[in-house]
Amino acid sequence: MLNLENASVFQCDQGWVPVFATEDEKLCVMSIAFMLNGKDDPVIWRGPKKTAMIKQFITDVHWGDLDYLIIDTPPGTSDEHLSVVQNSKGKVKGAILVTTPQTVAVSDVRRELTFCRKTSIPIIGVVENMCGFVCPHCSECSLVFSQGGGEALAKQEGLDFLARIPLDPDLAKCCEDGKKMINVFPDSKTLSSINQLVDKMLV
Repeated sequence: MLNLENASVFQCDQGWVPVFATEDEKLCVMSIAFMLNGKDDPVIWRGPKKTAMIKQFITDVHWGDLDYLIIDTPPGTSDEHLSVVQNSKGKVKGAILVTTPQTVAVSDVRRELTFCRKTSIPIIGVVENMCGFVCPHCSECSLVFSQGGGEALAKQEGLDFLARIPLDPDLAKCCEDGKKMINVFPDSKTLSSINQLVDKMLV
């Protein structure tokens, strides 16, 4: 997604050095993928080893002066989420809940919402992902699934609804090629939705 497939992690006196995704070194990344021998290698770890690695990512990486540290967690309420909360020692400023519009997906996100509240993590808001499909020919957005599940959840729970992001082949191509959508498709409506999300996150 960030065109970092062949990047490597190095050690310095302060810990691991994250991989920089931009020439100005304003965006850096850490991933277990950087430590695997090959891109097809699986990560078959039990809970304790995963927990130890998450702790290292949070405490042993030389992040430098950060404006934001964004942690992308898997769906659900598993060991990974609890490890992040425990090892960040109360420094988690908020969680963004991402759901697709379908009822089953919204039900899963409700459990994540409960997890956040029980662990005293503020909820920044809700994002509704894969909401509609943008035609690559005419740019019209068709509702492949349903619509409004994430927005309804936000309204019911008194949360901010941050954005609705559609399935967009242009966005998918940019992610697969490691290119910035703002450079390739500056007039995209999907880009406008993403910018709306970013603006609300940074308020």
